[in-house]
Amino acid sequence: MRARNAPARDLALRHGGWPLLIVLALAGGQVMDDYQVTVAGTILIYAILGLGINIVVGYAGLLDLGFAAFFAIGAYTSGLLMVKWHWNFWLTLPAAVLAAAAAGVVIGYPTLRLRSDYLAIVTLGFGEIIRITVVNLDVTGGPNGLTGIPPVSAGGTEIVTPTGFFYLALAFFAVVLVLTGLLARSRLAYAWRAIRSDDTAAEAVGVPSRRVKLLAYVLGAAVGAVAGPLNAAQLGTIDPSSFTFLTSLMILLVVIIGGMGSRPGVMVGAVVIVALPEVLRTVQEYRGLFFALLLIVIVILRPQGVWPARPRPARERCWRWTVCPA
Repeated sequence: MRARNAPARDLALRHGGWPLLIVLALAGGQVMDDYQVTVAGTILIYAILGLGINIVVGYAGLLDLGFAAFFAIGAYTSGLLMVKWHWNFWLTLPAAVLAAAAAGVVIGYPTLRLRSDYLAIVTLGFGEIIRITVVNLDVTGGPNGLTGIPPVSAGGTEIVTPTGFFYLALAFFAVVLVLTGLLARSRLAYAWRAIRSDDTAAEAVGVPSRRVKLLAYVLGAAVGAVAGPLNAAQLGTIDPSSFTFLTSLMILLVVIIGGMGSRPGVMVGAVVIVALPEVLRTVQEYRGLFFALLLIVIVILRPQGVWPARPRPARERCWRWTVCPA
């Protein structure tokens, strides 16, 4: 009887926390002040970015140092369509996702043969190219950024309060979380993990390495692009200084601190990256030093991440593969 109930118990432990977390977040939006709600909304934006880069780095093991480029592409695509052509926010979302996915093909296809340091250098260069491009174009507002972005309208009501935006970001996070959760259980995710372990061995057993890597770039870029329109809607403007190498590094730290390939870890990493500097505002002069030291301590004590990914039981995988374990 105990063995029979074990799979159900493991399933509840793995997935039962997310609905509770979302319910607590919904309740917390009513008791937090405007400053706290704004910080919580930013945490959700970084959590969405973390779920995107988790596909590229956590699942496929492809080091990306320019992920802020997809963040910028999503933000500027949505912002330009709203400001220049007066599109509705909801209509700009598919365009932002498609633009970032196309950029994922552009960066992914020629770099599929590169590994480790070489791949990191190429992605770093791609991120800088996107940032320099938007700084030097008149249509994007140049170094001053893009201003005058209208608020999001839902059900005939404009979302202008920090609490309203927090609930909007929470809804987006829940949708992205479900979609990436389904992706994590797909055959494609197992192919990514095989490539991360040993791409030569993965190719030997029939995994199409180049195609699978390209899909990692495209899907990761598409997920990360969702955070761009949200960030533009939160601030009402798009600042090119928000998409520097430091931003890409902070997004990467979300996955490193939380745990490679772990969706709960992404949420933990986003909280550490966004909330910790805000907590340290009381020691403004030494905030950067304390933040760096705490990150070093976390990485030393938990090199696998605060909430590392747990391997899925073999019996849970057998319906996806030809051979099932006894």
